[in-house]
Amino acid sequence: MTTPHTPTAAGGPSEAPLPRYPFSTKGDRLAPELAELRGRCPVARVGTNSGGEAWLVTGYDLTRHVLRDRAFARSVLGEADSPAQDAPILAPELLDAMNHLKKAGLRDEVLKALGRDQPELPDAWVAEATREGLDAMVREGAPGDLQKHFAEHVAARCMLRLLGLPFEDRAYLAPRADADLTMVTYSDEELARNWEEIRRHMDAHMAARRPGEPRGLADRLADLNARDQGLTDRQLSNIVAVLFVSGYEDFASFLGVAAFNLLQRPEALKTLRERPETTPQCVEELLRYSVVLGNAIPRYVTRDTELGPASLKQGDLVLLSLDAVNFDPAAFTTPETFDPSRSPNPHLRFGYGRHHCPGAHLVRRHSDTAFRVLVDHLPDLRPAVPATEVPWHPHRMAIMPAEILVTW
Repeated sequence: MTTPHTPTAAGGPSEAPLPRYPFSTKGDRLAPELAELRGRCPVARVGTNSGGEAWLVTGYDLTRHVLRDRAFARSVLGEADSPAQDAPILAPELLDAMNHLKKAGLRDEVLKALGRDQPELPDAWVAEATREGLDAMVREGAPGDLQKHFAEHVAARCMLRLLGLPFEDRAYLAPRADADLTMVTYSDEELARNWEEIRRHMDAHMAARRPGEPRGLADRLADLNARDQGLTDRQLSNIVAVLFVSGYEDFASFLGVAAFNLLQRPEALKTLRERPETTPQCVEELLRYSVVLGNAIPRYVTRDTELGPASLKQGDLVLLSLDAVNFDPAAFTTPETFDPSRSPNPHLRFGYGRHHCPGAHLVRRHSDTAFRVLVDHLPDLRPAVPATEVPWHPHRMAIMPAEILVTW
């Protein structure tokens, strides 16, 4: 592999220290540095948490170009000597799970589980799971924590049921998922031990299955893999762990930040309550408007190429800030305005083209259900503290409120 070179800006080398990315891991607004870079230098050199350098892309059209051009790859970043934005990748399948599943003949099973129908997660079940969390919050009394009883509860319920794990496993898995997606705080050794605990849990779950009697997606993958052994047991347990950690953290992050944004806009809550048919369009705007990426989407430059004003070399690391991209005025009219009726709304929250997140249907469908239940079940829902007093978990790759205190 080519060793990453030190990127050089289009105007020549600079002695000034590079800005350190990420600029913020709070979801109350887009970091001002991202907006400033997008207007001034949409392909900019930054320093990373790993101590390396990267090109940070904040422009909409440039990001779409990266996502469709094969000069920019993801799978290579799973190799041992690849550049990293944070902690080292422990195994190639952790960053390139879908390609590993495809080579093993298991990808279609995952796509079926995450597709439009989602037989494990019928709407009525998700609605009841949402009510269950909200009722638990009400029983504890006001003020209640919407992040815990809504965002994290719904995300955990959905992902554990999808994989076929008991809900009781949430107490063990969720804190470890949180640690796995926490930047800077833990050493590489601590993160590796933490991941191994998650992986072993998934491995033990699949080892205890009854062949032909799957409890969920994890068992079906294990049964299918037992025939051809396209993946080792370790690779498969790593991938199932990735499905849980990424699915739970990203969904809990979005539901929490989206709920935070809605609570600041009582008129939007009122519209959802009175006109529930507008919920899908509102969810699309929440997907665009919510700031949820504590890090960025990485890509590896496979050959020398140009990107906007910058000359990139093979081996460079490129970081795509989808949050900044979704506020680009070149793609969205008045992007700083939250507009639940925005149409069209070509946000890039789930990527673009062949690089499209396989969990998009799950997030869209079950966010729709969860928000419908939320506004119907608690019609007088309102913040218990000002927006400026909502705490945020520091250094999270998936931005998440520490709590969202509400009353009703």
